[in-house]
Amino acid sequence: MSWKPEVEELRRRRKLAEQMGGPDKVERQHSRGKLDARARIRGLVDPGSFREIGKIAGRGRYDADGLLEDLAPSNLIFGRANIEGRPVVASADDFTVRGGAADAAIKRKFEQCEAMAHSLKIPLIRMIDGTGGGGSVKTLETIGATYVPAVPGWGDVVRNLDTVPVVALALGPTAGLGAARVVASHYSLMVKGLSQLFAAGPAVVEAIGEPSDKESLGGSIIHTRNGVVDEEVASEAEAFRRARRFLSYLPSHVGQLAPRTASLDPADRREQALVDLVPREAKQVYSMRRLLDMVFDAGSVFEMGRMWGRAAITAFARLDGWPVAVLASDPSFLGGSWEARTSEKVERFIKLADQFRLPVVHLVDNPGFMIGREAEMAGTIRYGVQAMNAVYKATVPLASMVIRRAYGIAGSAMSNAETFQYRFAWPSGDWGSLPIEGGIEVAYKAEIEAAEDPQAHLAAIRERLNRVRSPFRTAEIFGIEDIIDPRDTRPLLCEFADLAWRALGADPQAGRSAPGA
Repeated sequence: MSWKPEVEELRRRRKLAEQMGGPDKVERQHSRGKLDARARIRGLVDPGSFREIGKIAGRGRYDADGLLEDLAPSNLIFGRANIEGRPVVASADDFTVRGGAADAAIKRKFEQCEAMAHSLKIPLIRMIDGTGGGGSVKTLETIGATYVPAVPGWGDVVRNLDTVPVVALALGPTAGLGAARVVASHYSLMVKGLSQLFAAGPAVVEAIGEPSDKESLGGSIIHTRNGVVDEEVASEAEAFRRARRFLSYLPSHVGQLAPRTASLDPADRREQALVDLVPREAKQVYSMRRLLDMVFDAGSVFEMGRMWGRAAITAFARLDGWPVAVLASDPSFLGGSWEARTSEKVERFIKLADQFRLPVVHLVDNPGFMIGREAEMAGTIRYGVQAMNAVYKATVPLASMVIRRAYGIAGSAMSNAETFQYRFAWPSGDWGSLPIEGGIEVAYKAEIEAAEDPQAHLAAIRERLNRVRSPFRTAEIFGIEDIIDPRDTRPLLCEFADLAWRALGADPQAGRSAPGA
């Protein structure tokens, strides 16, 4: 006896699931400028690689004879797929089914999606487009009682953060549990004008007397500047590209080493423009991002969190094909001074690099922690010390390159001073416990006030101190390991990357380009 009737029934149920919330709701999704959940998965993963799990899970409607009339599928779609040939768990909320609300989902499907990632040690991508976990207050009448809040499967969310790379793409309004799932990630994105994120939406917020709309309450302009979300992009397609690229720098799981790629950029390349990059005038700025582009493998710099904690640049990049985590000062914002947000950003990034075993390159131009009343009100010193603690706790190899300033406690957070210092400085290096420009008047106050010509005496002191602030004086006493020609920066950092990855146990021949390539 054949099982063809059951196979035909399976085919029919799959077809019903592919209709998602139905033609009208799918069309409404498209009319809002949004892709549907299945199109999103196709746009994210390698073509033809997606194998869906639990496709026919949902709520069936049956006639009097027990025959299936229709199927409302679960509003979470997930399965196994590839990104650049490497396996991942890809998931997407289906907003066309009850607005992506969890009360229209099947909880076990959510749990299994999360559990699959850490159980099989493969990255997880969540494409989130939905509301909270409890559904409408109307569900209370259906249930007949209220309930104590809990999120089934959240333990798996936490385990994923400890074991595999997690990427979250907010692709529409995300509130409550949806917002929490965005934040519970290593890298998160919003689409400008399309995505919003909030603990509770405008209608709920209005109940406490704060009229608002979705964009003003939780648009990307808010959350990419307060550190809740890492990045805003212009389109869903760009979000998919950035998610794929983020994963390319990381291993599939904690305990595995990230892949090296073939590089056609010579490790011994010396950029002539570097020798003139830093101005002699201390108050003039320069482009640290231009420096990154000149030093790391061509086209390999991938910055994250550009709009928040702006005194520090955090990025992944490659050196001779090896992936590294890059922390760099940005002298164009607050002179590179670490304030509370920047310190928080540094702490998070160093922990991410250490968790996934990426060597760190720190390019330093830090005049210290931000000072003043606002900085004190923001708790800058607490966040700054936490960032410094993260640097000291990190166990991956770290190389620091002092480009210009390194002052105070923030300057000393460039590396762990109690370990071997893989460190270089440019001739523009300028360091100490306090910048001379701001400290002379304090240290020599009585002497200056007693002088016949205070201004001339101040100038004489300044000239005297400038003679001993030369970085070469520090090198004489081995207070700095090496001062280098700025044009040697890339070759020396490529050498560091090779040694660092050997120390981590990588095959030094992995990913090398063919001779003469």
